[in-house]
Amino acid sequence: MNWKTAALNRLAGEAAVWVRVHATQGSVPRGPGTHMLVFARGEAGTIGGGHLEFQALAHARRLLVGELVTTHLRQVLGPSLGQCCGGVVELTLERVDADDVARLRTLLMPPRTPLALFGGGHVGRAIVNTLAPLPFAVRWIDSRDEIFPSDVPDEVDCEHSNPVQAAVADLAPGSRVLIMSFSHAEDLDIVVACLKRLRTQDDLPFVGLIGSQTKWATFRHRLEDRGFSAEEIARITCPIGVPGISGKEPEVIAVAVAAQLLQTL
Repeated sequence: MNWKTAALNRLAGEAAVWVRVHATQGSVPRGPGTHMLVFARGEAGTIGGGHLEFQALAHARRLLVGELVTTHLRQVLGPSLGQCCGGVVELTLERVDADDVARLRTLLMPPRTPLALFGGGHVGRAIVNTLAPLPFAVRWIDSRDEIFPSDVPDEVDCEHSNPVQAAVADLAPGSRVLIMSFSHAEDLDIVVACLKRLRTQDDLPFVGLIGSQTKWATFRHRLEDRGFSAEEIARITCPIGVPGISGKEPEVIAVAVAAQLLQTL
């Protein structure tokens, strides 16, 4: 469960103060639209840390118990705060409770970017866990029964598809696609289905295939034999992950892939 879901669940039974970065000038830790919820004990989210956040927490808790009515706070991030950013942050603070949960859910949790992950193996599991708190709506697809773990994050939808490539046809437009099934044959079938969809609809901004340069060289030849042009084949990213990260552990690959996906937004 990500911090926003957990905080909204808590808000259903406990009042809090919603702190937002309303406007900024110059160099600051976080930009406008950054949020946090401050409860009497504890908080969820962050507006950038440091003394700025310390002051915001103190102000919010005084507002929460009725000691203050001021709902705006302006902080200059200079030496007096122990932060040398030099910018200015304007905060708005609002007391909220259970009646505000639906409104805040809409504001704090905007629609996520659709992402289809083909493959329920170790790397797939690591990627799902890494992506859960990030702005992606993950559709996790595999051809095998009972492959998905019991502790799948709330934001992830699991789907059995056999043949697995059949799921490509009804992916949401704009979906990012990651391909890492248990077999190269399935991987190739999914790649082909994605290229056919790109040929007719051109609505998959990123299609990534896990594998080595050797695997990709073999796939390129097979895709050429199936009539795909060099320009079409170039739409597939293989290997996946941001350059410069060489570790092969599932968790390392997951971080590299998540960073690459964020670059597509």
